[in-house]
Amino acid sequence: MTEQPTLAELMIVAASEAWRDNGEIFASGIGAIPRLGASLAKLTHSPELLMTDSEAYLVSEPVPIGPRGDYQPAYEGYMPFERVFECVWFGARHAMIGPTQIDRWGQTNLSVVGGSYEQPKAAILGVRGLPGNSINHRNSFFVPNHGPRVFVEGEVDMVSGVGHKSERWGEGMKRDYATFGVIVTNLCVMDFDGPDHAIRVRSVHPGVSFDDVQAATGFPLLKADDLHETPLPTAEQLAIIQRMDPHNLRARQVKDNPPARREAA
Repeated sequence: MTEQPTLAELMIVAASEAWRDNGEIFASGIGAIPRLGASLAKLTHSPELLMTDSEAYLVSEPVPIGPRGDYQPAYEGYMPFERVFECVWFGARHAMIGPTQIDRWGQTNLSVVGGSYEQPKAAILGVRGLPGNSINHRNSFFVPNHGPRVFVEGEVDMVSGVGHKSERWGEGMKRDYATFGVIVTNLCVMDFDGPDHAIRVRSVHPGVSFDDVQAATGFPLLKADDLHETPLPTAEQLAIIQRMDPHNLRARQVKDNPPARREAA
């Protein structure tokens, strides 16, 4: 373990807060840092969260990421794909995903970038399950490289996940199931609690200013009234992260994985 927390570890702790006070729901962290954030949440402030072994079983404690060796998960129940869909449809899930683009309305894209849908400059994952997920249960987002190519000036190139842009909703469509949690990036933590779901900066990471965040974003941001510095991980949290990630896969998720406190330029 390093002597001082790394940016990846700070982001894991920040991600864990997305699931605080969620109750007994299915916590899904897509990717190493969101997965570790969900694990940290279950092992500290939110033990009631439901988690799986990422295969087909519910577990009583989060499973470490990477090669498991002789580790044996503590199984609690069967959670096949069809039961995951039941959680999705009933809104009993909170996922944290990593979209390619996000716009000011919270619309997300993980399908194609540039050009037209028929002839894009780059094809990525495809929309996959995001349309249904984004309209049925809460979603948070993880962005390891905060910049205007992700937080785009206009609308995302292809709307994979729904947002709060009124023109995209037809008359009479039920919109209250489309809810967002937070956005955790390498610069800050944001939410959608501004007027008309406008994106706000709620905390900046140590050594980062609000102006730094705004300069890296393609649309105007709001500043939360209680804007503060993102808390550094505690020794207890770092020990849990190490146990959940014994192979230090977290270090590969952020470029160069610098110290959590950014040095002055």
